[in-house]
Amino acid sequence: MERKIRCEITKQEEGMLVKDILRRRFSLSARQISRMKFRSDGILVDGARVTVRHVLAAGEVLELSLEAGEKGSDHLIPVEGPLDIRYEDQDMVVLSKPAGLVVHPSHGHYSDSLANLLVGHYAARGEHLVVRPVGRLDKDTSGLIIIAKHAAAAASFDRQRREGTLERVYLALVEGCPEPRRGTVDEPIGRDEGSIILRRVRPDGDRAVTDYEVLAPGREYSVVRLRLHTGRTHQIRVHMAWLGHPLLGDSLYGTEGSQGMYRAALHSAQISCRQPVTGEPRCFRAELPADMEKLIRQI
Repeated sequence: MERKIRCEITKQEEGMLVKDILRRRFSLSARQISRMKFRSDGILVDGARVTVRHVLAAGEVLELSLEAGEKGSDHLIPVEGPLDIRYEDQDMVVLSKPAGLVVHPSHGHYSDSLANLLVGHYAARGEHLVVRPVGRLDKDTSGLIIIAKHAAAAASFDRQRREGTLERVYLALVEGCPEPRRGTVDEPIGRDEGSIILRRVRPDGDRAVTDYEVLAPGREYSVVRLRLHTGRTHQIRVHMAWLGHPLLGDSLYGTEGSQGMYRAALHSAQISCRQPVTGEPRCFRAELPADMEKLIRQI
């Protein structure tokens, strides 16, 4: 999907090279910049083609042409189907994913993933999209996910993740009630020996940090709000199980079917970030799905 960006150079940016703006403001990689350099309209200043070593002056208008002709998702089968789009602009789309839908094609799900639906949705509009999810959601996890529409947007979100300005808040139903009712789990996570799927807390794993807070305590199960500082596979599920309070319905780390839940009771409820080109703050929220809402009313 092609994206043209225009921005005026500020006094603070005066004297900087074009390549510095591309890296600092737009987080573009050397490879992405190289592709732009060889397009006639890839990098313009006040309408004229320039090199990345052009010295910028305040008030000049830098124009960039991104993503012309990328073929990164051509292997995906376009499929028509419902999408719950919560926000969209030229750089990003935010969706609420239902539980049971995988994000990428995988074994047994070659044409029924969120990526297939997105490719089909944009193909019907005559547009080409390279699917770039920002972060991961497990198949059973419901709620919000961001898709970056081009490489510069994806790079911006990656920088926001590293800097901590991209924040995700999850809601979960867990067995019992954690004590203390608010805390941080800072325990490394790695693969469980003998499994390519299971993870566990282990001293030689990658650092993983999860904040939790009990919102609605219950004797049999509780509502917990969680915020991730890292993005390890199954991080919330592993950390809550390590605390002794696995997610309801979690067949890998808890008990499948607990309280009538046949999926891990986890919902991506809120994402706060900055718009990847303008830098304006954005916050998105998604209501709980019916299966979790029903159990919460019974606490």
